[in-house]
Amino acid sequence: MTSAVKKTVTIEQTGSPISRPGVQRQTLVGLGLNRIGRRSTLEDTPAVRGMIAKVAHLVRVVDGE
Repeated sequence: MTSAVKKTVTIEQTGSPISRPGVQRQTLVGLGLNRIGRRSTLEDTPAVRGMIAKVAHLVRVVDGE
């Protein structure tokens, strides 16, 4: 049997959601972020990558193992 190693991606919030559309605020919450400087480690899936792309101007990818 093969061991399935799950890839993860760590993101950090760099921008404020103030004066941003509600959809972008909800996306940040979905990513586990709510303050500038907070980091969140998530499984690297297409859905998570899509969420990161949606708020790319507010976050940065710290680590993509």
